[in-house]
Amino acid sequence: MTGKPVRSDARENRRRILEVAREALSRAGDTSLNEIAKRAEVGPGTLYRHFPTRESLVLAIYRHELEELAALAPALLETQPPLTALRGWLDRVARYGQVKYGVAEVIHAATTASLEDEAYALVIGAIKQLLTAGADAGLLRPDVDPDDFLLLISFLWRIDPATGGEARAARMLDLVMEGLLLRD
Repeated sequence: MTGKPVRSDARENRRRILEVAREALSRAGDTSLNEIAKRAEVGPGTLYRHFPTRESLVLAIYRHELEELAALAPALLETQPPLTALRGWLDRVARYGQVKYGVAEVIHAATTASLEDEAYALVIGAIKQLLTAGADAGLLRPDVDPDDFLLLISFLWRIDPATGGEARAARMLDLVMEGLLLRD
């Protein structure tokens, strides 16, 4: 950016484009940019000013989603017991997985090593907060490694949303939660 302030209508257009694109791509990864512009009620030129390529739009959604996931963990822990917070966070990760399912190839092709490292650190930090809170409360196993946990839940972005993905993710997350519980 040039450092110039962004007009409020431009910020609102960008926010709406990202919101619509996230929803549209979670349903069909091949949704066209023109269709996203139409649903966001902006012209194609406005969309392309904010996101000159499909990859730039997908990466903006990716970064936004990960930042929201990272911020959600401490917010949930402030208002909910550790197990409820963890499950709420995992449910949000599952919704993110539906978006990632349709555009995973674009994300992998377009992300740089530094963006991957940044994203990984954000998610691992959130996982560590949630697991530590649960372990400190005597509810979760204290030996769960955040890196292993992220690998474990990576099934979430491999579930096709078009074939009952939400229900399947919920069933599988029930199994994950059960496996995390501290046993007497």
